[in-house]
Amino acid sequence: MEITRRGFFKASALAFAGSMAYELSGQSKAFAIDTQKTWKLENTEEVTTICCYCACGCGLIGSVRDGELVHVEGDPDHFVSEGGLCPKGAAEFHAEYIVNPETGALEENPARVTTPKVRRPGSAEWEDISWDDAIEEIARHMKDTRDATFKETNDKGETINRTEAIACLGGSSMTIEEEYFIVKLFRELGAVSLDNQARV
Repeated sequence: MEITRRGFFKASALAFAGSMAYELSGQSKAFAIDTQKTWKLENTEEVTTICCYCACGCGLIGSVRDGELVHVEGDPDHFVSEGGLCPKGAAEFHAEYIVNPETGALEENPARVTTPKVRRPGSAEWEDISWDDAIEEIARHMKDTRDATFKETNDKGETINRTEAIACLGGSSMTIEEEYFIVKLFRELGAVSLDNQARV
């Protein structure tokens, strides 16, 4: 029996159609809908915020469920980044949570610092203190240092009103408004050593 080219194509098409009809007629787990699985952002409220890593001020959308942050993504309506994020901003969620490599579940980041810490003179350990105590101790140290080192005049008798014992190093994670306030504060204290790490 001789098979023509046209007959071969007809037979191939019939065999393919028959096998597809057989495959599609049976139930397949691949096509079944898992009704038990919940969507990651189900029952969440979206809030807009700004990335904390640099002074660019890229916009973020935080998804919150029951007062707990569950997801972070770029804000496409934000005028600075238009939804784009750098690698640090895209991973900002992991400052609070990490994925357990064994279970794949989200867990609180054990390395996250949530309270002010102080290491007392002569001690090798850090201890937790309250925010009120931290502010009080910082203010006391700054006042004592300024009082002990403040110079009203220089060697020529010219008014200088400054202290060289206090310095200010700004961070690129702060906004322009925050940096402006900080510089004004340290100038009022008489500090002359002012710099910003974002300059380097």
